[in-house]
Amino acid sequence: MRIAENLVDITVFSRVAEVGSLTAAARELGMSLPVVSKRLARLEQRLGMRLVSRTTRHLALTEDGRDFQAHCRRILAQIEEMEAALALRRGEVIGQLRVTSAVAFGQRVLAPLIAEFLCLHPAMRIHLTATDTMVDLIGGGFDLAIRSGAMPDSQLLVHPLAPSHGVVCGAPAYLARRGRPSHPRELEQHDCILSGDAPQDQWCFRSRSGEEAPVQVAGPASTSHGEVALALALAGAGLVVKPDWDAGPEVRLGRLEIVLPDWHIPEPPLQAVHAHGRLVTPRLRLFLDFLDERLRAGWP
Repeated sequence: MRIAENLVDITVFSRVAEVGSLTAAARELGMSLPVVSKRLARLEQRLGMRLVSRTTRHLALTEDGRDFQAHCRRILAQIEEMEAALALRRGEVIGQLRVTSAVAFGQRVLAPLIAEFLCLHPAMRIHLTATDTMVDLIGGGFDLAIRSGAMPDSQLLVHPLAPSHGVVCGAPAYLARRGRPSHPRELEQHDCILSGDAPQDQWCFRSRSGEEAPVQVAGPASTSHGEVALALALAGAGLVVKPDWDAGPEVRLGRLEIVLPDWHIPEPPLQAVHAHGRLVTPRLRLFLDFLDERLRAGWP
């Protein structure tokens, strides 16, 4: 009984450490705030050290708390793996995956795929952290990240998922007003929406046959954020280049149309990334295979 109580205390502390709030941890665990606070205090008393530094507005782990959190993650992960292994014998896959991706990809592609995956495997749980900040997979306790571009970190293993291409698209109202370009050079006569911290005014196209066509573009509207660029295009402000997975939902709804379908702008491929040396669990393998199948079959 004492061991079971200790595990509950460790679980409580682990959630407090992960979410950075007693109130949020209590809500996630289905406990009252006084119970969470009492269990945390009892754990600190038993260990003889302060794990959490608290003020009325702020909660932070102490140095001892950070060290203890790393041990707690390993303990809870081992327990979860034991439960998952026993469930696998019964033909079930259970447990939680912690996944991270960029906000736009998480919203437009990953969220509907996760919903489908969880319908197929109701004993699974997935927590998605959608952020445009590059997170520390190992330090953050993530099982998987969906990223693009070079991966210089040698502690990470990369699993290619699907190619990605930049496509030019615009709202039907804009195309009705300004016409539809038939070659990248004609974009010089169009309003083009530039985006990024340093907006690029040269779009380098490649045709299906391999021909390349760099084009200098301009337009009255530009923005630092890709989602704002998409909103500008939807409002009819001009033509925009978006990854095919990003434009896809709006194209299917008829809110955007792809122009220059025989041309694209090369984009880094999408990749699933996980920590080198970390066990590829049955649930992670199942999710990787699911993503691989869905994304290679075509963008959702």
